[in-house]
Amino acid sequence: MKREVVIFGAGKTADHARFYLDHDSPYEVRGFTVDRAFLDRETHAGLPVVAFEDIERTFPPSRCEMLVAISYVRVNAARAEKYAQAKAKGYALATYVSSRATTWPGLLIGDNCVIHEGCIIQPFAEIGSNVTIGSGAVIGHHTIIKDHCFISGGATVSGNVTVESYCFIGAGATIRDKITIARGCVIGAGALVMEDTREKGVYKGQAAMPLPRSSDELRAI
Repeated sequence: MKREVVIFGAGKTADHARFYLDHDSPYEVRGFTVDRAFLDRETHAGLPVVAFEDIERTFPPSRCEMLVAISYVRVNAARAEKYAQAKAKGYALATYVSSRATTWPGLLIGDNCVIHEGCIIQPFAEIGSNVTIGSGAVIGHHTIIKDHCFISGGATVSGNVTVESYCFIGAGATIRDKITIARGCVIGAGALVMEDTREKGVYKGQAAMPLPRSSDELRAI
């Protein structure tokens, strides 16, 4: 018997979440919910869309769980706010871990998390609540990812790292071992972080530089 879940959101992030839940989870998606100010249609992808202010009437928390499917808007603050509001309404928040992710016994993981395919979470890592980890990301051993973070696809967070709450780590970024990413940091795509960061710091990766030659001049390997 599948557990019923309603998704907060009705855009591409919500569609992405629904696909995974439909094909690779113990959940059955029953509908979507958005704030009344953004309710512009009654259905989405064949399922009802209900105003969040009235969600308990259609999908009561005694019967349905909720997944808040919002990306990293305002460095995850938008998702955190709705997460708190859903809990205040009495909803249990669903967590999805792909069957194609690599995890180990004893993994500690909070609610409203989404762990995508190809992700590797090594032993003794801890994942807080309301965390998204993209496809192919690596979370090293004894690393702690705190609440309300977004780790993009292909990022590598080495062992013994602490990522404080409300952080965003971009695609392909690399975080060296034994350092702390301070609260509210934004680490750009492809960035290499070798030391502790400052709170709410923004760290940009080195962009690729064009060489003064064409690809025709390069020797075949």
